[in-house]
Amino acid sequence: MHHPFKTWLFLLFSILLISIIGIVFPTNGVQITSSFNLKFPNPIDLLKTKESHKNITSIISTADSLDKIKPIITNNLKKDSSIITLDTLKPKPNSKLEYTSIKSLQNFFEALRNLKSVPYAIRVLHYGDSQIEGDRITDYLRLKLQGQFGGGGPGLISFMPISQSVTNKIIYSDNWDRYGVFTAKDKRVSHSNYGIMAGFNRFLPCKKINDSSSATTSYVKISTTKNAGTNNLNYHKIKLFYGGSQAKTWCEFYDGPALISADSLTAGGIFNLKEYNVGNESYTHQFNFSGKDSPDFYALSLESEYGVIVDNIGLRGSSGTFFHQINFNQLKQFYDYLNVKLIILQFGGNAMPQIKDAANAHNYAEYIRSQISLVKKAAPNASVIFIGPADMSIKEETSYITYPILESVRDNLKKVVLESGCAYFDMYECMGGKNSMPSWVEQNLAASDYIHFSPQGARKIATLFYASLITEYNNYLTIRK
Repeated sequence: MHHPFKTWLFLLFSILLISIIGIVFPTNGVQITSSFNLKFPNPIDLLKTKESHKNITSIISTADSLDKIKPIITNNLKKDSSIITLDTLKPKPNSKLEYTSIKSLQNFFEALRNLKSVPYAIRVLHYGDSQIEGDRITDYLRLKLQGQFGGGGPGLISFMPISQSVTNKIIYSDNWDRYGVFTAKDKRVSHSNYGIMAGFNRFLPCKKINDSSSATTSYVKISTTKNAGTNNLNYHKIKLFYGGSQAKTWCEFYDGPALISADSLTAGGIFNLKEYNVGNESYTHQFNFSGKDSPDFYALSLESEYGVIVDNIGLRGSSGTFFHQINFNQLKQFYDYLNVKLIILQFGGNAMPQIKDAANAHNYAEYIRSQISLVKKAAPNASVIFIGPADMSIKEETSYITYPILESVRDNLKKVVLESGCAYFDMYECMGGKNSMPSWVEQNLAASDYIHFSPQGARKIATLFYASLITEYNNYLTIRK
């Protein structure tokens, strides 16, 4: 039986021994191999007063002030004297949209301006990595744009989202699978028809049809909530985008408990559309499928007929260099049909671990240049905004510091984006710049991985981005006037 005093003495001796090792251990460590350097923390460093994190109080208070501003209609400057401008706010946000010419945003701004006089819908596509999955950041943009310019519904959704959102809950049978392009071309797929969301779903592997085999059945159930705003529920149409099957597929569609439609989906093609009208009594919908062969289901869209539809396309693990792997003609068909007027590309974070020097940073930016060029060709009537990477931390000794090459990546990306005739939003500077991420983590605005925002942090970033966007729109109206 151990005596408590002996246990305490052993712990004291262990701490003393570790402390002595830490004091005498070489400051620069001991190089064991060419790639492994053994270091030991010095207890004196551990006892030092914790270094104060960057002060982001003004940034957060500004975001909170902006978030409280109610949506207003700014199209008629004579009648509206309460236009949102960052210039009147104190303290001011760190960052605004950057561009070399207002033409970078003109297509989108003109489309917004015309919404009050022309009854049609325009589309905003928000592509991004895991920072936006689950509808984070996008949900706030949708809330504000639809509140100010009209429109309803969450827009495009996948049958098998990687992460459930606050907007929709998806339940599906266990015989579904996803096929994506954004990490590497899926070897199970013999074509490049991945659709607008860079991936599709099937309810069974696509094989040669055996007439003697029995049909496979599956289902998908979608429920929409008002958690991301009441406009989320203001949709009257559901559109099913699909293609590529070898035979017709039987499809039943239920709006709540009511069977609305029961017929076959068209076989073949790379851009087929099935449209359903729904009422406001139920916000739960179900598809039942039956067939020997599954179509490629590209997306489902819950949308209004007019106003702004904002789509969240979160691609976990993506660095934004995937557009060239999607059938260009199919992508253009989607963009044309949806009347896309703004494409937001939010990438960079997933490339950081692989970028070791300035040459790598330059090469990555050039890859992005080629992707932007392709996107602009597919959607010539749309404006493009690139949201750069946020601050990301790695651990050095006992502290978290910004990735050493991050600013080089940011600078190269900004140069390429501006030279491509697009707008750039500097999320890194917006959140406080170098070594700002620890402060966001400390205030529960970012996760303990020192990379991703928490839902609260994502909302603040979205608020600052939207404020910059709407301020530029108001400035555009003033100039145009």
